Amino acid sequence: MGVTKQYLRVAPGPVFGVVASQKANIITLPGTTGHPSQCAVGACENVIMWDLATKQKLVTLEGQKSEVTSLAKSPCTNHLAVGYGDGSIKIFELDSGQSDITFQGHKSAVTCLAYDKPGLRLVSGAKDTDVILWDIVSESGLFRLKGHKKEITQAAFLKNRDVVVTSSKDAYIKFWDLSTQHCFYTVVGHRAEVYGFLLLRDETRLVSGSADSELRVWDIQYLEDEDSQIEDTSDPPQKKIKIDTGEKDIDVNHTCDEGSGDEEEKASDESMRILTCKKVGSVMRQGRERLVTLCTDPQEKMLLCHGPDKHLEIFELPSMEDLNKLKAKRIKKLRKKHLDTGVEVDTTGVHLKLEDEIKHLERFRFSAKLWSVHCCLEANKELKFCALLSDNKIESGTLVLEKHKVEMGPVVPLSQLGHRSIVRTLSFSSDNATILSASSEEVKIWNRDSLQCTRTLACDYALCSMFVSGDRHAVIGTKTGKLQLFDLNQGSCLESFDAHQGALWSVAPMPDQRGLVSGGADHDLKFWNYELISNSNSEAKHKVLTLEHTRTLKMDEDILCLKFTPNHKLLAVALLDSTVKVFFTDTLKFFLSLYGHKLPVTCMDISTDSTLIITGSADRNIKIWGLDFGDCHKSIFAHDESVTCIQFVPKTHMFFSGGKDRKLKHWDADNFENIQTLEGHQGELRGLAISPTGGTVVTSSQDRSLRLWERTEEPLVLEEEREMEREREEEEAILKEGEEVVPGETTEEVRMAGKKTIDTVKGTERIMEALEIYESQIEEHKQAKLAKAPPPPPHPMMTAFQSDNPEEFVVETIRRIRASELHGSLLSLPFSYVTKLLPILDFGLTHKRETELVCKCLNFLMRIHHGEITSNHGNLPIVERLKQHSVAAVKYHRDLTAFNAAGLAFLSKHIEETNGIMMFADATVKRKKKKRAVLVRK
Repeated sequence: MGVTKQYLRVAPGPVFGVVASQKANIITLPGTTGHPSQCAVGACENVIMWDLATKQKLVTLEGQKSEVTSLAKSPCTNHLAVGYGDGSIKIFELDSGQSDITFQGHKSAVTCLAYDKPGLRLVSGAKDTDVILWDIVSESGLFRLKGHKKEITQAAFLKNRDVVVTSSKDAYIKFWDLSTQHCFYTVVGHRAEVYGFLLLRDETRLVSGSADSELRVWDIQYLEDEDSQIEDTSDPPQKKIKIDTGEKDIDVNHTCDEGSGDEEEKASDESMRILTCKKVGSVMRQGRERLVTLCTDPQEKMLLCHGPDKHLEIFELPSMEDLNKLKAKRIKKLRKKHLDTGVEVDTTGVHLKLEDEIKHLERFRFSAKLWSVHCCLEANKELKFCALLSDNKIESGTLVLEKHKVEMGPVVPLSQLGHRSIVRTLSFSSDNATILSASSEEVKIWNRDSLQCTRTLACDYALCSMFVSGDRHAVIGTKTGKLQLFDLNQGSCLESFDAHQGALWSVAPMPDQRGLVSGGADHDLKFWNYELISNSNSEAKHKVLTLEHTRTLKMDEDILCLKFTPNHKLLAVALLDSTVKVFFTDTLKFFLSLYGHKLPVTCMDISTDSTLIITGSADRNIKIWGLDFGDCHKSIFAHDESVTCIQFVPKTHMFFSGGKDRKLKHWDADNFENIQTLEGHQGELRGLAISPTGGTVVTSSQDRSLRLWERTEEPLVLEEEREMEREREEEEAILKEGEEVVPGETTEEVRMAGKKTIDTVKGTERIMEALEIYESQIEEHKQAKLAKAPPPPPHPMMTAFQSDNPEEFVVETIRRIRASELHGSLLSLPFSYVTKLLPILDFGLTHKRETELVCKCLNFLMRIHHGEITSNHGNLPIVERLKQHSVAAVKYHRDLTAFNAAGLAFLSKHIEETNGIMMFADATVKRKKKKRAVLVRK
């Protein structure tokens, strides 16, 4: 048996080059005294906090594999909720950058998140059409609301009522009563998808945006307020301001005519309804496409909205006082007009239009298409806004509203640390210290250690690149057929050569470092030599580098890729006819033709010893060829989609390949083995470069990120890697299963919040294992007692958990399961184990151990398995004991908490009176009360 070949593991490294991804929204955080404003954006699977003043990263909140799709900031705490593409939600602490809470409930990408006013609950919506309510304090899901038929676009809490409002692409806006967990009202007035809404004027106005240029305005009337107005007849009626909508008159105080019922009012149940929502009218946007973002400033003075174009539209929201002044002004103007006639003027017909309540002010144009906009109020009362653009850029500025006009301050872009478009080509310098990346508009030079951009050079649409020997110059091949030569030290383009008539797809350096070869869509293969010429534009007599065309080889098809053998004997040329032609370098005579691919070869490379050539094609295959006879050693079905980049590790027969399936794969060309599959990119891989030492790989993708992959010293065993891949496949199979059926759930509108994951399955297995250890320990103690032998030693797991008896060991096992996964783990527990768990829960209640956790488990199990437990008369005694002990344990801890609170209050008062100091957070409030008391006495 031969010795197994050893490999070293390649681990994911840092991510750079991405300023902000276009999947998630942007959140602007107000600055305080001495601290400038910040913004939080999604950057692939991470969240980056940017300092808008210094344009530097403050904190990077690291995720796992899925891309960030939604963000929400807690209004009262320093927490940030992050939704991901796999349906998970994480709660981050912004000060530490750590996440201790993870919610698993959605099956697809989270599209919206919203906190309630105290910041204790979180509502989430996703593409799976479900709305889930989460409890931040208990770190668990409360319930799942089902009713929408398509993707949820926005969700929000009503501040003063236990109600959630959601909008969806099914053209409905739904109001959910959280106390009864049902939808009590549905707004059906939209004709297409609803992409967002706003609640204005103390939540009595609803503004919604759809797939057209119309902003629909709805009047919300709460029935409890209406009933209180009917009962309280002692107060004089308020004066109402009429708004003329062109259809009927609606007053600003939102009283509606009794006889003006609509479709949604007829469809709602009168006894269950909390409010009514009637359409007031519409305000037109200038943009013709769908709405993307609809937001307002914290003071509700302006309304900001935009579509998928470059324009931001701003509407003014006058206050009630301003509307009263406007109506008085119009009445005065009308009376002045009829003053000479002597006719008495009837002012009852003076109405305000909806355009007066929501007034269009200005339309600002940005440098690229808008994806998300958010604004906040800074400490100096300036309104700061941040705009997330579609070209990997953030622009920020200020908005000033004066005299019914809005002005935008200087817009500051944050764009230096990333490309505006997809990076198509990557190159490593010979000293492994510099990385070159090029896109459709610019070339960037990155420092390998700090990952900072040191140079940014303007260029044409780049398709290929390479460093010139010495690493002081770089050559770029463009889509227009030009060869652009750059001086990296001076940061300038030295010369641009019209090399080809079509796209220049590939350049390859000559192994003797005296020149390069280029190939393009015009079927020409051109050889270029490096030459030094005098610089006529400079006073100093120094020479500059240039390129001299020496010879041309005409091909029959478009040239897609070029490679020299390191020994400079052969030149391989990949053509559009799916073949690779090999020529002698010196005479350019034909040597070999490598054919076998069904689609064109998009990338290829030659090993350092010039014996192997690998080709990657759009037919998703990688072929390994020998250069001595041109025979195909192996054909590998490598990727699920087209292979876009491939390269040998220097001085080895191992290579990396990337494809449109977003995966980077590590291969051994001798054994034809897939060593490792690396995932992380959120888009198609477009570029790949390996350092000359072979220890670092850099890749680029359509998600505009650049990623480093580092070779570690950790050995990799192929069998273990295959086993890990099988476990991942099992986890994916679990995630693809349908929703769990919970006994007792009869309605389709409300379901359990969590979902079955690999973590909940592992939690169930740990509980079952703990119960089996508990039974074995109890049996061993019984046998030892009957035999009058010393008690047996505890189980090693009990020793590891530092538990004195088996009951405490089971309780400790349950305590170590995450709160967000506990319900899912208990739900998967077989009923035979549930009956074994009930006496242990009774032990915990009797000895006052983890009372809150035990009660949580007991209530859930009784709710799920109530029928099975109560149908067996043998379980009635334990149920009665659990009832008594749970009441006693809760009462004990409630009294203990009240006693401790009273003791702390007494100690605080005693210390304050003795030392004359103020303690705890309410010290400032107490000082103000004392000052007021002193002023009253004076």
